Amino acid sequence: MSGGRAPVPGLDFTAIDFETANGFRGSPCAVGAVRVRDGVMVDRAEWLIRPPVGFDRFDPRNVRIHGITEDRVLDAPRFAQVYDELADFVGTDVLAAHNAGFDVGVIESGLEVSGRDVPGLEFVCTLVLARRVYDLPSYALPSAAREAGFTPGRHHDALADAEACAAILVDIGRRVLGAPPADADVLPGLTDAPAGRGVDRLMRAQGLSVSVLAPRAAGSGAESKATRQARRTEGVFDARVPLRDERAMPDFMRWPDEGVNPLPNPAADPGHPLFGQTVVFTGGIGMSRQSAKTRAAAHGAQTANRVGAATTMLVVGDGFEAADLHRPRAEDGAPQAVTTALAHRKTRDALRRRDRGQAIALVSEGEFLQMLDGNWPDAAR
Repeated sequence: MSGGRAPVPGLDFTAIDFETANGFRGSPCAVGAVRVRDGVMVDRAEWLIRPPVGFDRFDPRNVRIHGITEDRVLDAPRFAQVYDELADFVGTDVLAAHNAGFDVGVIESGLEVSGRDVPGLEFVCTLVLARRVYDLPSYALPSAAREAGFTPGRHHDALADAEACAAILVDIGRRVLGAPPADADVLPGLTDAPAGRGVDRLMRAQGLSVSVLAPRAAGSGAESKATRQARRTEGVFDARVPLRDERAMPDFMRWPDEGVNPLPNPAADPGHPLFGQTVVFTGGIGMSRQSAKTRAAAHGAQTANRVGAATTMLVVGDGFEAADLHRPRAEDGAPQAVTTALAHRKTRDALRRRDRGQAIALVSEGEFLQMLDGNWPDAAR
């Protein structure tokens, strides 16, 4: 899986990827993990998971994404047990994930609703790093992995996505930190890497730092926002509670109007993937457009109604996936419209500007929701 390239001395970490049963990020149903030493993938592990009790309803929207059904996990261990095994696999490694706030949030929320202590964890986000190092029309995991020279497996297979994440961080490490010549006599574990962890050196070189999830004993302190929100859903996520209506978790809604563009939050985390972006929306996802703009602005984004010279990100709804961008082009140069999303005027305008050299990332609904807090909003139910 390393592609036969030279190792990156000192670049040690474990890449992870979670899939969830529903819109609450504390409902993990699968996880993949890949251990990396000196920039080489050396070990892998994967688990099917039965989500925590009370948060284990399988939303058809999530099932359509990853293909994991309730029947497949009936005999699987609950998340708390799987996490113990995952923690043994990870050890003291820095975690890496593509949009790491979501995957680390899965651990945090999953342990909170399981009544378990939340551990202290260090982590880095390959989505943030890819946006700094690569120049792509979409920074979705498959696109970034291909830029890293890695052929990804099936997207939303937890282990395949963890491997893709690992490949991205290794490639970025190689580009930023450099590596020995391909024929150099350097073996993993026998390096003369400069003092300090390779991940720390990589983050410093990009003006960033390794993020930290603070430890917290079960029942102490405030729970995460995602968990507080999920606890207020009155059985929506609980497989034991019959839904009041079969449409209690309907498919995506349309956005009726643009709404207003709030000012960006100046106190937002500069390391968040939305911070400093100029974001435009097109198509429909599971919240009102005004809510989408408000939540993006809370993370430091400037929102706008139309694609223009300042636009850096277009959030595309209506089922858009990054793979759509790689389909054959139509006569006007746009990808063949297999979804209505590619036929949108804003999408076509963004792609034309992209072809002329403007740096605009096209982001899917799933990516955008994970950049927020991973919860499907109330309006989507």
